Amino acid sequence: MTFRLRIATEADIPALLPRSSELQRHENIVISDAELARALREFLADPTLGVVFMIEEDSAVVGYTFLSYSYDLEFAGREAWLTEIFIDETARGRGGGTHVLQLLEPELRARGVRAYHLQVRADNPAKRLYERAGFHVVPRLIMSKPL
Repeated sequence: MTFRLRIATEADIPALLPRSSELQRHENIVISDAELARALREFLADPTLGVVFMIEEDSAVVGYTFLSYSYDLEFAGREAWLTEIFIDETARGRGGGTHVLQLLEPELRARGVRAYHLQVRADNPAKRLYERAGFHVVPRLIMSKPL
């Protein structure tokens, strides 16, 4: 198995949309496919917002990552939020998630990212993957207010 990342383009929306839609449903997030497609197009058109990587295994798309940028003085610069990572069911359980997280780090460093963060539910089995990759719980709560 050989995993690699490549930057997504608008041409990847047909591959991204069903995967992101499945992830949204899994997380009980209500968003229409039309809204999701519009948001993906907007995001992919503006590289200052972040980056989407397609995950490929032996040249076939098997998932994606979605990272949005922000800036924080705590890290003296740009940070990224890994808000979505999705690997197809058929490609799971073989170390792909670990490999993808390793591949992300030099890609993010090349884009000037000083730290990256993610949110995970306490009961999500992927929490162990993130801990093994060096993520740790910080003494802060994430609070959100939809606008």
